[in-house]
Amino acid sequence: MSAHRRGFTLVELLVVIAIIAILIGLLLPAVQKVRESAARTKCSNNIKQLALACHAYHDNVGTLPPSILLRSGEARNSAGGNFGPNWVVLLLPYIEQGNLYASVPANPANYLTAATADQSWKNLKGTLLPGLLCPTDTGSEVPWSGGGGGWARGNYACNAGGIHGLPASSGFATTGYASSEGGVTPTNSAGLAAGGVMCINWGAKLTGIDDGTSSTIMLAEVRIGSHLGAGDARGTWALGYTGASVIAGQASVDCLLPNGTEHQADDCEGCVNDSANGMGACVGCRFQQANARSRHTGGVQVAMADGSVRFVKNTVTTTTWWYMNMRNDGGVWTDN
Repeated sequence: MSAHRRGFTLVELLVVIAIIAILIGLLLPAVQKVRESAARTKCSNNIKQLALACHAYHDNVGTLPPSILLRSGEARNSAGGNFGPNWVVLLLPYIEQGNLYASVPANPANYLTAATADQSWKNLKGTLLPGLLCPTDTGSEVPWSGGGGGWARGNYACNAGGIHGLPASSGFATTGYASSEGGVTPTNSAGLAAGGVMCINWGAKLTGIDDGTSSTIMLAEVRIGSHLGAGDARGTWALGYTGASVIAGQASVDCLLPNGTEHQADDCEGCVNDSANGMGACVGCRFQQANARSRHTGGVQVAMADGSVRFVKNTVTTTTWWYMNMRNDGGVWTDN
């Protein structure tokens, strides 16, 4: 005679399900934390490789690459003209993309000296390069639709420094990006210098970074703006304007901190205002200023001019952020 076998009661089954749900609830944050750590490590490696490429360019040319090459007479605040290649395009041979660089008819580096503003370098714009994408960000599948369309996305920007909103009486351009063109150094009302590291038609010599290469930001993250609209230029690797592949005018006026929530922070072509989510923008204000931004928890990755990589917290003070970004302000900052 076989013994009677009792099955699970409904209460017991519900208890088991509840325990499993609690365990999953405890496990998910740990999994997410590991995933973010891995993504942050990958992003750190990406920006490190770009920093090393900047140094290799410096070894070959004698300066860091310019943020963009722009001929005289071309607008400094519009992607509608015959603007030249940016710093990432010029770095392609140094990031194992020499074949891509050589695939265009004219050498992009000759844009300024050639008889005409050859635009064949733009044939490179649609190539999506994994090493230029932070795995934490999203939207790389949506190209930028401005400037003729088809521009691939990216997450890394050079630091052009400068000050936004300077009065005409200062003798400098009123837009942040143009205020440091050619390596010019504007100063704020307190007399602090705001020289950039990689500017319009100019790249610094490492020995000319007065505050020290280990104390000055050379590269930083930016976020892709495609989730706000295909026309938002932020996070576009071959486009040498603010928000796309350049930060400028940061730590001044209404664009104070990395991942800041200021209402009209970034001034870039086609940008959409989403200040509550760290993507504030001055709609209709083109190519003037932009700050570092990322989807990492609590901060952004930056590469200093000595090639080292740091994680800057969102809680950094505006004063420290200024000192970190400007190459010749003379200020001293401590770890954020």
